[in-house]
Amino acid sequence: MTMTTELPLALSEAISNCIQILKLHGDVVDSGHWQGVSTTGHPEMLTQEVINLHFTAQIPERSAQLVHEVAPNMPWAEDEFQERVAGEAHNPHWSLEKWPWWREQTEATMYHGMFTHTYSERFWPNTAHEDAPAPITGIRYKYGDLNDVLTLLFKHPYTRQATLPIFYPEDTGGVHGGRIPCTLQYHFLMRQHKMHMFYAIRSCDAVRHFRDDIYIACRLVQWTLDQLRMNAYEFGNPSDQAFWEDVKPGALCFHAYSFHVHKADWHLL
Repeated sequence: MTMTTELPLALSEAISNCIQILKLHGDVVDSGHWQGVSTTGHPEMLTQEVINLHFTAQIPERSAQLVHEVAPNMPWAEDEFQERVAGEAHNPHWSLEKWPWWREQTEATMYHGMFTHTYSERFWPNTAHEDAPAPITGIRYKYGDLNDVLTLLFKHPYTRQATLPIFYPEDTGGVHGGRIPCTLQYHFLMRQHKMHMFYAIRSCDAVRHFRDDIYIACRLVQWTLDQLRMNAYEFGNPSDQAFWEDVKPGALCFHAYSFHVHKADWHLL
């Protein structure tokens, strides 16, 4: 099966299907711990789970339509997205207190007033530490960021290399004992004048994060196309302008390794 042989679902239909699959086919799983907290003696932390959940759905062209189809937690979802793409790392995020599920869990999830990671740090790693040398260097080369992905797409629109990683080597094995990102990566692939997003997430909470994760991934495609169009106008190349004006959002190819809901939240599905 290829994306060109069948029309993608609407996002609203894809979301509804995922929730129904979880209700009908989810297995009860005790992961043993959640965000560093033991589940022993906490039956409300048991999860109902399906694994290897994936769908392909059409990304709307307009943000208003995206909000209508996905029903994210607004205004937090848009505030969080804007903070992620703003060009600098914040820890914690300024939008944190607007998140509906935030309960000031500072003792359990923060260290010296900071989280183990934030998404803006992963989008813009070279701005994460004021006292650290920039750019940060990996095994051989400097760390890239969202701007580097944009530059790559602008120079080579059909590239297969346009990946923005969120899961970093320092997360491997959870060696620091704290939280690690749920999102693994965002991958852009432009074909037939459509910008597709391949979104891999290792762990997705159906109640607390699912709709917001989808919204932010799709907004990233909309925002990226806007940036590429503005770049074409800035350089004043008529052929580039015509090319990027013709590119539209394509499909969101969502893949969750674990899609689950906590027992305490089952009634909210």
